[in-house]
Amino acid sequence: MAVGFDDGRRWNDGGRVTAFVVLSCLTAAMGGAIFGYDISTAGGVSSMEPFLREFFPDVLRRMTGGGGGARHVSNYCKFDSQLLTLFTSSLYISGLLTAMLLASWVTASRGRRPSMVLGGVAYLGGAAVSGAAVNVSMAILGRVLLGVGLGFTTQSVPLYMAEMAPARYRGAFSNGIQFSLCLGALAATTVNFGVEKIRGGWGWRLSLALAGVPAMFLTVGAIFLPETPNSLVQQGKDRDTVRALLRKIRGVDAVDDELDDIVTANTVAQGENGWWLILSQRRYRPQLVMAVLIPAFTQLTGINVIGVYAPLLLRTIGMGESASLLATVIMVIVSSAATFISMFLVDRFGRRTLLLGGGVQMLVSEVLIGGIMAAKLGDEGGLSKAYALVLIFLICVYSTGFGWSWGPLSWLVPSEILPLEVRSAGLSIAVASSFLFTVFIAQSFLAMLCRMKAWIFIFFAGWIAVMTAFVYLFLPETKEMPIEQVRRVWEEHWFWRRIAETDETHASAKLSK
Repeated sequence: MAVGFDDGRRWNDGGRVTAFVVLSCLTAAMGGAIFGYDISTAGGVSSMEPFLREFFPDVLRRMTGGGGGARHVSNYCKFDSQLLTLFTSSLYISGLLTAMLLASWVTASRGRRPSMVLGGVAYLGGAAVSGAAVNVSMAILGRVLLGVGLGFTTQSVPLYMAEMAPARYRGAFSNGIQFSLCLGALAATTVNFGVEKIRGGWGWRLSLALAGVPAMFLTVGAIFLPETPNSLVQQGKDRDTVRALLRKIRGVDAVDDELDDIVTANTVAQGENGWWLILSQRRYRPQLVMAVLIPAFTQLTGINVIGVYAPLLLRTIGMGESASLLATVIMVIVSSAATFISMFLVDRFGRRTLLLGGGVQMLVSEVLIGGIMAAKLGDEGGLSKAYALVLIFLICVYSTGFGWSWGPLSWLVPSEILPLEVRSAGLSIAVASSFLFTVFIAQSFLAMLCRMKAWIFIFFAGWIAVMTAFVYLFLPETKEMPIEQVRRVWEEHWFWRRIAETDETHASAKLSK
């Protein structure tokens, strides 16, 4: 039993889902919607000929087979351009630097809400610059500003949702981030499909600029959001103020047990540097490992290949511009539905069950996708209509598997396993890991596709096998555990308990002072 933390789950079922919490979390989830919109917009406009003609004419010539022997370029190499991938990955490079250098400090010292406001303002600036871009440098600058917003919101929104939600519904609320991301992606793919038909070739500008709509909702809404009780305690607010907020959030008067756990967690954290603790102290090794590997594994599923480059991938197999965008809309709808379902499953069946089941589903579909492309798609020509439909179906199966497992849980697991004293620093590490591997995949995928061809999908399938085994062996279940008591699960795990035992000694020493 963790010293200083209440034994049992006395307030686990004490709160209810109030309208106040729902409205607060819906507003915060706009951060996920903008992320999803930006991911899908980049891939969509990168497949539009007017956009390529404006900024990437060499790619367009290879795609259309025009001039200079480009007609002999392999199907797998038509979009192999480091400048084009820099346009995509600049978002994640900027997000990585922002999360590491600034967003963590703001979120921990000033609160989750100011971090969301700053993220929304940066998103607005990025949308304006992107829509008005007149050259490649300006287009990339717009992506960099969007990345600054992404760095702030991916740091603050998961923490906000995890700390505001009642313990027994924390999984559903946190999965709402991924669902809002899917809705943002659906909006982007639908907009891409519509603006592609605009005569005059300026539709891509509208697609990029409309990212400002959810950014405006986030910015204005976040100004009026309450801060989380955990953050208020961390900032030294008096107990009565925090108790009043907890009562409003939970809809019940009996909140002292939850408040005691938050205060105790903050007492343990007093005078400690979260970055120093999580990086140097052995007792935080389980949380550090998960903060690094869960986001990294999520990117190594190959999901950004589908999310960012789906239209380009579909054009690679021979589909036209409009057809590839329409097929992408269908795939995003399927993925969104799976994520919505996961909101009702995660707190019933647990995190491990969903991660393991989704891993098997993605593994099988990736192997089949790679096998069909290896057997049926050569360097020239395209797939038959029948095989193209089978491939789209398998991509939908893959997206569904990701949508109800690793997609939403990659937000939930890092945000709920971190103790208060290292929560902001630990989530910064998780965000940095996610961005680092996203940059690697986004920047290298088109080159890897050109060189590895269909075998790239077998490459991702191998990583899915590794991460599924990792979850089975090393990730404990955390469903329904109050967020400030989640640290107890490591003490009961067959592998981590030898390390977690040192946390007992540390907590006892801190609380006895």
